Amino acid sequence: RLALMALVLIVSCSDVPTNEPNIIAPTDTLTVSPAIPAYLPVPTQEQIEWQNGEFYILVCFGINTFTGNEWGDGTEDPALFNPANFDANQWVRVAKMGGCKGLIVIAKHHDGFALWRTNTTKYSLEHSPWKDGKGDVIYDAAQACNKGGLKFGVYMSLWDQHEASFNTAQYDEVFVAQISELLTNYGSVFEMWFDAANGSGIPTNYDIYRYYRVMREIQPKVLRASCGPDIRWVGNEDGTAPETLWSAVSSTHWYPAECDVSIRPGWFWRKEEDSKVKTAEKLVDLYFSSVGKNSVLLLGVPPNRDGLIAESDAKSLESFRKRLDNIFAVNLAADCVAKAGNIRLSQVGWSAQRVVDGNTETYWTSDDSVKSSWLEIDLHRVVQLNTIDLREAIRYGQRVEAYRIEAFINNAWVIIDRGTTIGNRKLDRISTVRTNKVRLIIESSKANPVISEFGLYADPYRI
Repeated sequence: RLALMALVLIVSCSDVPTNEPNIIAPTDTLTVSPAIPAYLPVPTQEQIEWQNGEFYILVCFGINTFTGNEWGDGTEDPALFNPANFDANQWVRVAKMGGCKGLIVIAKHHDGFALWRTNTTKYSLEHSPWKDGKGDVIYDAAQACNKGGLKFGVYMSLWDQHEASFNTAQYDEVFVAQISELLTNYGSVFEMWFDAANGSGIPTNYDIYRYYRVMREIQPKVLRASCGPDIRWVGNEDGTAPETLWSAVSSTHWYPAECDVSIRPGWFWRKEEDSKVKTAEKLVDLYFSSVGKNSVLLLGVPPNRDGLIAESDAKSLESFRKRLDNIFAVNLAADCVAKAGNIRLSQVGWSAQRVVDGNTETYWTSDDSVKSSWLEIDLHRVVQLNTIDLREAIRYGQRVEAYRIEAFINNAWVIIDRGTTIGNRKLDRISTVRTNKVRLIIESSKANPVISEFGLYADPYRI
């Protein structure tokens, strides 16, 4: 296993607590039209915006960058930390070039070394030679994100190998003070990512619900991730979500998944891995296996000892975005004629045409009693296609349980794809087919389906 995620989850942070309704249950869920009852639970506006962002970068930087370790042990000399050409603006430029919508920056890893100016520990940048002890990685990153139009988030390890009070009640005070500093002094934080890894194997006791309350009190809109109640870890470090993925994990809790993976074999920079950066093709595969399976892609990208993202990583990210843009350059279904087996109350506002209008805020839906139906798109010409893009209007809940796609080939309808859940976005790669009509058949749904997009594409790299 790599460094970032838990080998042993001592605290069951990934479980959904059911006895903390004021913490877990969204208190600011969206108001939905009474004409279309929501299928509960539904996401908050922050969760919707987070998922629509699709792709974020985890900036893996710290004392490990200078030791070559994946996990430090808290004894590393702060004097090692001295990135001569540090430039958080370069991180943002590279991230935007790759189409990233936000950075999550490591503030403290398992070694306990703090990358911000803190009153909670002496094991921090204050005792490094960088900027004569006056540097602040988190401040610079937050400012760069604000300037560059990216969202800003922070990562915190619960495990702290340097802090003498760790695993005592006093540590709760230290940790609360640390998250308070990070949420108070650096502007808006869209996601705070808790890592519950603990390589010691010693059972630990964190006042986790207190952490959640403090976060919500300071920044009501911050999303509490991984070891948190707003976003869950998908369960692996491969960047892949399962084929069937529900964001609605209970009748009261909307809990979308995030897929994390590093662009390199390890999470932190090593010179010898400059030649082992994932290719643009591999990054596209990861996009389809995360974003394309109702999740979000969190890609670890490590700055080097100069404090810059290496050229190899930057080139791969740039090529990834160009490749992805080429795949989705032309929606073959855009503005084509669409029809449905049923339209809710037979009203134009929910017509089948809404799924090909390019607007994810509009949608087709059926009558309440109709849980299986179909959508058909007449392309008016024979086209080649090999990529299918489906989206539910998740503000009304996640509904679809099973579907299939058929294409009209040689005067007959032929099944070309099958799937289970859709959620925010489902991307299916299929063998290239030639057809002039395609239809989506909802085989099973927990409630009447609400589909916002039905897109068809020809991936030029697979034709």
